Amino acid sequence: MKSLIILLFLILNSLFFSGYTKGQDKKRDFSVEVDSVLRLMTLEEKVGQMIQYSNNRLNTGPAINTNNVTEEVRTGRVGSVFNVLSVEHTRQYQDLAMQSRLKIPLLFGLDVVHGMKTTFPIPLAEAASFDLALMEKAAEISAAETSAYGIHWSFAPMVDISRDARWGRVMEGAGEDPWYGSQVAKARVKGFQGDSYEDRKTIMACAKHFAAYGAVVAGKDYSEADISENTLHNIYLPPFKAAVDAGVATLMNGFNEINGIPATAHKGLQRELLKQEWGFDGFVVSDWGSVSEIATHGMAKDNKEAAKLAVLAGCDMDMESMSYERNLVDLVNEGQLDIRFINDAVKRILTKKFELGLFDDPYGYTYRSNEIDDENIVSSYRTVARDIAVKSIVLLKNQQEVLPINPNVQKIALVGPLNKSRKDMLGSWVAVGTEDGVISVYEGLRTALPDVEITYIEGYDLETNELKTLPETDHFDLVIVAVGERAQESGEAKSKVDINVHKNQQQLVKTLKEESTSPVVTLLMGGRPLVFSDMEPLSDAILMTWWLGTEAGNAIADVLTGKHNPSGKLPMTFPKYIGQCPIYYGHKNTGRPWQPDNRYVTGYMDETVLPAYPFGFGLSYTDFEIGKPKTDRETYEMGDTVQVTVDVKNTGTRLGTETVQLYLRDMVSSVTRPVLELCGIQQVALSCGEEKRITFTLTTNDLGFYAAENKFVVEPGQFKLFAGNSSDNLESSSFELID
Repeated sequence: MKSLIILLFLILNSLFFSGYTKGQDKKRDFSVEVDSVLRLMTLEEKVGQMIQYSNNRLNTGPAINTNNVTEEVRTGRVGSVFNVLSVEHTRQYQDLAMQSRLKIPLLFGLDVVHGMKTTFPIPLAEAASFDLALMEKAAEISAAETSAYGIHWSFAPMVDISRDARWGRVMEGAGEDPWYGSQVAKARVKGFQGDSYEDRKTIMACAKHFAAYGAVVAGKDYSEADISENTLHNIYLPPFKAAVDAGVATLMNGFNEINGIPATAHKGLQRELLKQEWGFDGFVVSDWGSVSEIATHGMAKDNKEAAKLAVLAGCDMDMESMSYERNLVDLVNEGQLDIRFINDAVKRILTKKFELGLFDDPYGYTYRSNEIDDENIVSSYRTVARDIAVKSIVLLKNQQEVLPINPNVQKIALVGPLNKSRKDMLGSWVAVGTEDGVISVYEGLRTALPDVEITYIEGYDLETNELKTLPETDHFDLVIVAVGERAQESGEAKSKVDINVHKNQQQLVKTLKEESTSPVVTLLMGGRPLVFSDMEPLSDAILMTWWLGTEAGNAIADVLTGKHNPSGKLPMTFPKYIGQCPIYYGHKNTGRPWQPDNRYVTGYMDETVLPAYPFGFGLSYTDFEIGKPKTDRETYEMGDTVQVTVDVKNTGTRLGTETVQLYLRDMVSSVTRPVLELCGIQQVALSCGEEKRITFTLTTNDLGFYAAENKFVVEPGQFKLFAGNSSDNLESSSFELID
């Protein structure tokens, strides 16, 4: 009792003299308060703050045989719990924490990857919108809904750069480009966290998986990443640095190893680069069980040594492996682990709890549960979900302007069970989202076209992909067929050897085209780039619709009918053949650049190196003409600003939005650079015949890169700029940077 009185006195005293008010901006310095609490904590209580348990719902890893979690929370030996899905249960857990000696509140976390209750498009689909403001808004709404459930922390955004479509987790990120991935990381962090936690509608974000998880060998989940330091620093680390610069509260390390060192035990990355060089003041949580897996990797002889290595490396919180709970106290008492490493981790965790206002009110996130089912609020959220869903759809093909649907169309055949599936529209990682509130393609199209006769034809079995007998389809004005993956085929533990659309589904498209004179529109669904070379020539139009979430059916109908002119662009290169994986636009030139009809170049003897669809590709129902990028000068000095203008004209017949992409190439450098690097995007809406001049501003730092010894440098020399509407449709100009 005496300790508790002292604790309360110290906290209240520091709050009084620092002018604390409820909801104080998260950037405030809480070091006095944190030190006050830390001085009263036993070693066991400190270690407890470094432990996170799941309540064994929504498990994303093997369940751990824990001790009595209830008793551990009550005695102050748990810092965080995740997968708690209701206000009632978060209050119950917090009640237990308030029975502990020091009454340190719990943190509640959850994988809120693309929405809590309102499900937005999967992150890779959102990235296809190239609308950073809308992605930020989606994260903001996700935070508002998540916090209404009493949850403080999302294990998102995933900012891993991913260039191999075989890896199932590509659906969680922003694709292959480090510059664009950095912009998306900043937008999503800001959306989740806002400017402060004052209104309790913002939550902590978590940039994951630190680092290079997207570079796993052969696209195999949980595998090793064997890459150069140059590639690590220039490709895979920039989005994490951007997230840190944006003030991200936490990071999660990865299951993978990087060049022989498991990420969870990587001192060079976590403690030295992240915390010391980058100045990250948040805390690092492990991924599910990854602390104990240090031993499985073969870097530690047992879980005790694994726990020691993880703490020394800078992993502050252990998610579910029990390694910290079972070993840290002994490691300190035996002199194997200096207490200062424990103190550093606990300070970081306590600081976030103070920033969230949990010491002021442990139940501060449990007062808005009435918003969860408020019809007006839910409706406004769904409006945003529909907006970003329509902007995420990518038009890959549109022969003879089959789309948008002609107003004279009277009969449509809607083929394929994915057209009626609600569950699959949600995609992977759906938090508390349910299929009950999802609009299917069938429902969306019937609402959009009430006077058109729409006939549903199953076409194939959704579980087995076995083809079903097709009725005569020649009397239909249009055939729309949905093929691709199911929701459970993309995500964690969903890596694939074969990313071809199932052969029977492709055969269905071919049969529909061959046995009917009706145009065939293919809706391609999935969470990754897919290969569909057999059906592509026989599809008159193809839309990549990903998994679009709650408003999927309405959004797809909006694009099919022309209510929305498609504006999405591919954030990942689509391979033509699986053997091209990994494939990406920002490759190196090599000493023998690829060219057709030459065997002695960087390529293949049996097929092309060119993709099916390049990064940044996406058609519109109108046409755009993009001019050469023009710089305000031909020569620049270090520290100058480079002003680039590009003329854009809508040469078609419809209002449309184009994403103008600016790329860069450093022609000669001390370390070889990619043939293209994205360095700017701007979206411009133009009426038919309208023309605009847009401006990009680059600093000389935008021309730099990490060179020898991982030092960031900006080198003088010749640079080329490219502007266009995809990475393979560009106009260029040049300038020189001098010392």
